[in-house]
Amino acid sequence: MTRDLDAGFLHQIAMGIASAAPLPDLLSHVLEFATSAARCDSCFIYVLEGNELVLRASKNAHMDVVDRLKLKRGQGITGWVAEHRQPVAIAEKAYQDPRFSVFNELPEDRFEAFLSVPILNRERVVGAINLQNRSPYSYSEREIKLVSSIGFIVGAQIEMARLESENTQLSHQLETRKLVERAKGILQHDLKISEQEAYVRLQRQSQESRVPLRQIADAVILSQALREKASDSRSDRPGNGKMEKNIEYPG
Repeated sequence: MTRDLDAGFLHQIAMGIASAAPLPDLLSHVLEFATSAARCDSCFIYVLEGNELVLRASKNAHMDVVDRLKLKRGQGITGWVAEHRQPVAIAEKAYQDPRFSVFNELPEDRFEAFLSVPILNRERVVGAINLQNRSPYSYSEREIKLVSSIGFIVGAQIEMARLESENTQLSHQLETRKLVERAKGILQHDLKISEQEAYVRLQRQSQESRVPLRQIADAVILSQALREKASDSRSDRPGNGKMEKNIEYPG
C-alpha cells in the first residue's frame, strides 16, 4: 500500500513538473509536493545562483524576503546541505545546532524541527528544500526519502527554468538598452544636446515620474513616430499650410 502511494505521489510530481515551464510556477509545484510529503509549518526553496543560495519560494508569504534573502554555500544548515549534498533532519532545538544561522527577517527562525534536502541536477547542487516545524517533530525515514526524491526529480527542471529565466531577463535588458539608445539619439538630434545630457534627461524623467526608463524611452520614440506620421500626412495634402505642434521632451 505504501509503495502504491509513493508511486502515485511521484507520478503526480512528474505530471506537475511537466506542465510548469516558468521558474515561479515550477517552484510553486515543488512547494506543494514537499509540504504534502512531510508534515511542516513552513517550507522554503532556495535556488543556487552563482555561489549564493537565493530564497525563491516560500509556503508562507514573506514577500519582503523572497528573492532577497541569500546564503553562501556552507552558511547555516541550508548552506551545509548544499555544500555536502546530504540531507539534514533535526527533531528538536534546531536553533542550537552549531551550523544554524539566524535571520531576523524570518519569524520561523525560532523553530524546533528542521529538514533540509539538496536539489540536485546529476551530481551538481541546484538548490535546497527546507521544511520547518514549530514543535519538536521526528521526521520518518519515509518522509526524508520522499522529500529527497523530490530534490532529485526536480533538479534538472529547476536548472533549465532558471537558465531560461536568466535568458529572458538578459533579452529584456538588451531590448531596453536598444530603446534607450534610440531615444537618446532622438533627443540629441531634436534638442542639440550631448549623448550624456540626453541620458540624464531620460533618467531624471524616469525618477521624477516613477516610471521605468524603458517606458520613458518608448514615449520619446512614439512621440517621434507620431510627428513623422503627421508630417507625412501634411505633405500628401497639397495646399495645406504647416501646422505647428509643440512636443514636450523629458527634462
